[in-house]
Amino acid sequence: MAFRSVEALHPALRDDIADLRTRRPLPGPRLPHLDPFLFLNHHGPQVYPPGNRGLPFGPHPHRGFETVTFILSGSLAHSDTGGHESVIDAGGVQWMTAGRGLVHAELSPEAFKRSGGPLEILQLWVNLPARLKMTEPRYVGLQREDIPAIDADDGRVCIRLVAGTLHDVTGPVRPLVDMTMATVSLREGGRIVLPAARDRQVFLYVVQGEVAVAGTAATAGHLVQLAADADAVELVAAAQSCVLFGHAVPFGEPIVAHGPFVMNSAEEIRQAILDYQEGRLR
Repeated sequence: MAFRSVEALHPALRDDIADLRTRRPLPGPRLPHLDPFLFLNHHGPQVYPPGNRGLPFGPHPHRGFETVTFILSGSLAHSDTGGHESVIDAGGVQWMTAGRGLVHAELSPEAFKRSGGPLEILQLWVNLPARLKMTEPRYVGLQREDIPAIDADDGRVCIRLVAGTLHDVTGPVRPLVDMTMATVSLREGGRIVLPAARDRQVFLYVVQGEVAVAGTAATAGHLVQLAADADAVELVAAAQSCVLFGHAVPFGEPIVAHGPFVMNSAEEIRQAILDYQEGRLR
């Protein structure tokens, strides 16, 4: 069986936000985006002391894309102008469709600020096609127990499927476009082959450990850019590892990004800024 080969490895670059340890593999110097995947921040891992100030992501706007947030450790409180509120704990996921626009905040719950503890979070931005840029906002908050776990390789691999269908299991999020999204945990020596048709863009980020991707070693903090030369991805763990894995068909549309807005033209960006300034992102 043929597996997708590795085109390039892109290291996450350090870009701390206040006292939050942050690394960013996308966008990077050699990779502006992986259509339709736009942006990934890897916060932590770190340990917050008791009496901390928590996360710095107070109210801010978005339009034109989706945020998918993986809480690997710690907890995260979400609220937005669409009326959605939740506190998601370790192992959970927040999937927010900004669509035509809203204002949201992602902060640490009061209990975390009082007691402190470990924190590690991934936030991925996924583009929306032009026909869906102005869709109604929506939000799905999932705790760990809401996400199906698929065991493979005699228990040495566990896939937690957030969206898409794999091995006759369907994830709880129903994206607006055909997309698969999962985290994959591998024990040392664990091996998994994941389907990904050639016409789909694969997103593969090594969160922890080291994996061989079709024989090419990829260590923690690297985004793996894959060639479209086969219909499957092979992962073999050289150590206890965790990867973020997803795929979708590229849109092939213009991408114009400015801060928290991602649209198809500069004029649409100007309109988004005006709408935010005039209080229309609600």
